[in-house]
Amino acid sequence: MTIHIKKGLFEDLGLLQEVGIETYRDTFKDHNSPEIMTAYLDKAFDLKQLEKELTNPSSEFYLIYSNEEPAGYLKVNVDDAQTEAMGADSLEVERLYIRRKFHKQGLGKHLMNKAIEIATERGKGKVWLGVWENNENALAFYTKLGFVQTGAHSFYMGDDEQLDYIMTKTL
Repeated sequence: MTIHIKKGLFEDLGLLQEVGIETYRDTFKDHNSPEIMTAYLDKAFDLKQLEKELTNPSSEFYLIYSNEEPAGYLKVNVDDAQTEAMGADSLEVERLYIRRKFHKQGLGKHLMNKAIEIATERGKGKVWLGVWENNENALAFYTKLGFVQTGAHSFYMGDDEQLDYIMTKTL
């Protein structure tokens, strides 16, 4: 298996949208109504929204490929792009998405290592993320990589308030 990671560019917008919708739907469709899912996906993965995120100098996207096939992506945020005020010493992993057919191949770990590499290069002292309290696979994955729960925040899917655990890894 050949794996490579490349920085997401403007010409990758359609692919970022496709992978984002696919992975989000696969992960959360059984826990939300079709109406709520559609409304969320239409907003979060709208091409104009993704373009805004991609052109923000405090955010970066990285696509991961397995044997030249797009397998997922990573989105990291620093400074004011972070979804919580975690300070200048922090890097947020806002999205770490791996397509279902590529699960259990170590690709998520490759992307997390990329996030840690970016944080280290920028002199950040910690990496943090939010993960849904009922996403047991993700919680186990992040715990295995040395993240610990340091807080929680609300995440809304339509009018449905859900709880995300904030997990942090000190570098």
